[in-house]
Amino acid sequence: MRKVLGFGTYDAASHPRVEVLLEGLRRTPGNEVRELDEPLGLSTADRVAILKQPWRLPVLAGRLASRWSRLAAGSRRFRGSSRPDALLVGYMGHFDVLLARMLYPRTPIILDHLIFASGTARDRGEGGLKAGLLSVLDRLATHTADVVVLDTVEHAAKLDESIADRGVIVPVGAPASWYQAGREAAAARADDDGVRDAAHPLTVVFFGLFTPLQGAPHIARALRLLGERGTPLRALLIGSGQDRAECEQILAGSAAERMVEWRDWVDSGELARVVAAHDVCLGIVGTTDKALDVVPNKVYQGLAAGCAVITSDTAPQRRLLGDGAVFVPPGDPRALADALEHLASEPEALRGARTRAAEAAADFVPERAVAPLVDALERAHDAEAAR
Repeated sequence: MRKVLGFGTYDAASHPRVEVLLEGLRRTPGNEVRELDEPLGLSTADRVAILKQPWRLPVLAGRLASRWSRLAAGSRRFRGSSRPDALLVGYMGHFDVLLARMLYPRTPIILDHLIFASGTARDRGEGGLKAGLLSVLDRLATHTADVVVLDTVEHAAKLDESIADRGVIVPVGAPASWYQAGREAAAARADDDGVRDAAHPLTVVFFGLFTPLQGAPHIARALRLLGERGTPLRALLIGSGQDRAECEQILAGSAAERMVEWRDWVDSGELARVVAAHDVCLGIVGTTDKALDVVPNKVYQGLAAGCAVITSDTAPQRRLLGDGAVFVPPGDPRALADALEHLASEPEALRGARTRAAEAAADFVPERAVAPLVDALERAHDAEAAR
């Protein structure tokens, strides 16, 4: 039995990527998974604020010192016969991986490196010295780990050539709770004929942090076009962040404004059911460099929830999703509006998009998503045994 310890300051409720990894490993025979986790208590918005306002760094340092002291104390429970065979450092663990190495200098460490800090900074308009320092942090974190888990070929290509062989590509996937929500929603709409009209409009959901990667202003412009066309549609936009004010301005005073409901956020325990209650889940349509490199978690979650998924036509999304999604060019509101109108006016198109989404989702259940990581663990275990 291989003992794997989830380690760090991750928050699985806010960032389900690590939940998928741990869940998948638990569901794979031969693994015993435990956790030593002290969530940092800072949202992504808080972290972005710290990035933009360096004078707030003491807040991060104080939180990190407090959590690290608890992690160091908690690590005593995982010594001797309870010592892990591998540590999995959760999402946004750029600093945590350094502590993990200090506490367990000889234990194989897996770093869930879903994002490069420097790339995220540039995506959100930061550059110069800040981006340069974050590049150093990315390099330090990835060189400290024995296995670096990434989500796409494009991200794997950003690893230094000297450690390229440490990279393992694991799709983000979705937690089992999203698949359960999808099954329940499918059963509830068993008699749905797919016809959408004024009485039963197409229901669309978008959720996120309104970052440039997501391209939310393009979504708002598409909704405005659909309002002008009189397309039967209701949209729920969940979240707040950098681009939300622009989206509200785009929709203000238009016919689409009455079609849109806003929510600042939905609790993670409820989000899957909320999304599954809609016909369409929107992915991303941004045009930044990062937007062209990722398959975001909301796409996997939308597939698992049983929605038709519309997202940008990029190389990684085409490669991983196949025909499981409806693709539109990045940054093209008219193409997005046309795709939504097609689903609203053609019942067979909506049913077909949902069917293909459900078929694609089956490839990303946690135990299947983590298969490449399981293989990497086997190799790391064999290498450790040979020393």
